[in-house]
Amino acid sequence: MNAEKRAEIYTYEAPWMIYACNWSVRQDKRFRLALGSFVEEYSNKVEIITLDEETGEFPKEAQCSFTHPYPCTKILFIPDKECTKEDLLATTGDYLRIWQVQDDNTVQMKSLLNNNKSSEFCAPLTSFDWNETKLQRVGTSSIDTTCTIWDIERECVDTQLIAHDKEVYDIAWGGPEVFASVSADGSVRVFDLRDKDHSTIIYESQTPDTPLLRLGWNKQDPRYMATICMDSPVIILDIRFPTLPVAELQSHRASVNTLAWAPHSSSHMCTAGDDSQALIWDLSSMNQPPEGGLDPILAYSAGAEINQLQWSASQPDWISIAFRNSLQILRV
Repeated sequence: MNAEKRAEIYTYEAPWMIYACNWSVRQDKRFRLALGSFVEEYSNKVEIITLDEETGEFPKEAQCSFTHPYPCTKILFIPDKECTKEDLLATTGDYLRIWQVQDDNTVQMKSLLNNNKSSEFCAPLTSFDWNETKLQRVGTSSIDTTCTIWDIERECVDTQLIAHDKEVYDIAWGGPEVFASVSADGSVRVFDLRDKDHSTIIYESQTPDTPLLRLGWNKQDPRYMATICMDSPVIILDIRFPTLPVAELQSHRASVNTLAWAPHSSSHMCTAGDDSQALIWDLSSMNQPPEGGLDPILAYSAGAEINQLQWSASQPDWISIAFRNSLQILRV
């Protein structure tokens, strides 16, 4: 963008409340995002939008829109920066679906992955994560207490594990063979696919059975992860020292809904929630926290409760947030 047009914030107004959203990772699709509707009926929508870098505006209507059964619980583009694979998008809801984005901006479903062939009912999928090293691997978490690792190229289950005692709410890869999950049972557990019989409990809620809702694994320094505990602070964990948080981020004035580590820095993260605030933190001093705890280094106030936040992996100075029917991208 040329300098005079470099606004700090761009906004897209969707025709419905936004729940899921995420950035494209491809270098040739820089300001492309996918967003999913939250409508309380079977028929929902996914849109793909791209910022016009010349005009500095999102289109009034999405270039691409398709129907999705139920709201997406998460949406991800394939983490393929070099553009060596097909242009794929994945969503979870009732099932894991892989979609192919065509050159003409139409989308076709490539596969519908259901790990419960014996029943007409399915256990909803709460979240998923795409392995950044082995791009054929996608891990899903479900309310049926399981995590499932899929081979999307062969369209089959690689591994299914009973991960927790209660619903699993989120899953995150920490490497090609290692993933972690959080659950309504209040625990963070780490799994290694080379030793499927064992898992390690890294943390348990201080109040028994307080659910852990979200999980973020630091991409630059996999010793660290962060989790959101229901109605309490964001907790930063060092997996070398299980059970005791290395930091608690307490500046939000209401429930935290979402978090993202910076893709380019081991010490920065962003959190957002029902206080309509997106806060950016510098955690480089978390091992020697100042008196009174850590304070955010940047704060952005949105127009309503923020339910989704993503940090662009290919453009690390951009963050997206979603509140009500608005998607905003912010330069940080």
